Amino acid sequence: MAKTLIVVAGPTAIGKTSLAIQLALYYQTEIISADSRQFYREMEIGTAKPSEEEFNTVPHHFINSLSINDNYSVGDYEREALILIERLFILHDIVVLVGGSGLFINAIVNGFDEIPTASVETREKLNELFKQRGISALQERLKTIDPEYYKEADINNPQRLIRAIEVYETSGKPFSEYRRKAIKKRPFNIIQIGLNTDRETLYTNINARVDLMIANGLVQEVEGLQLHRHLNPLNTVGYSELFKYFDGDSSLEEAVQMIKQNTRRFAKRQLTWFKKSGDVTWFKPDEFENIINYLNSRLHDHEHGERKN
Repeated sequence: MAKTLIVVAGPTAIGKTSLAIQLALYYQTEIISADSRQFYREMEIGTAKPSEEEFNTVPHHFINSLSINDNYSVGDYEREALILIERLFILHDIVVLVGGSGLFINAIVNGFDEIPTASVETREKLNELFKQRGISALQERLKTIDPEYYKEADINNPQRLIRAIEVYETSGKPFSEYRRKAIKKRPFNIIQIGLNTDRETLYTNINARVDLMIANGLVQEVEGLQLHRHLNPLNTVGYSELFKYFDGDSSLEEAVQMIKQNTRRFAKRQLTWFKKSGDVTWFKPDEFENIINYLNSRLHDHEHGERKN
């Protein structure tokens, strides 16, 4: 059989982990995570990692693989994940890649362009802007210089905002332009599927997941990470809001509501990103039989010479 990477994408709290495990069991294979928040060992509850039972059901890769103190880029992920995929294809004809981080999925599917590195001065200037005027100043700057990326980016993540702005200030070109360059051809077939549902159901799922995280000890987890709050991986939804609560800037109830609101916004941006990619076939989370029929049909086409990425 032709070697094939099945990509499962979609917004947070849609059921990607569950589907990926079902697919891995069905095809007797392994899972590679493309969720950039789940890389970090110290961020357990707020990143909705697979449960211990799920983790033990199917081999998972790129979960708990880093510390929040590690510097890790999309380029690093592309290089390491491709090496792993090559190794897994020795053992399996099919491998499952799953996650909601569009930039990381794109790095595997299409390749990640070499993006210019900013000077220390440029980065320090933007970090100072963030420190003095907050995230809204970064959001406004990005909206002005790169409205295309602004629509898709996780605009509550200052690290992503600063990276996009510094690319523009270094090269004079918006970050979105670097993502339109020639696609790298991979030595394996790729089938991309996306999960989505009606907005009301998705938002209900998100709210329920946040409540579960709080019940499972998210507040205590974030409290234990306060000394590390300056690190980039912790500038993310579920952590930033609780740091503000510990600063006395909000009540716990307000912080939880903000986590829900910011997660809903993040999910909307994830969908914008994946829908724009064009090569994704969409299903509802409960359509396992239809998903399998679709995948088997595509795998059959690949096996008989119709090579599609």
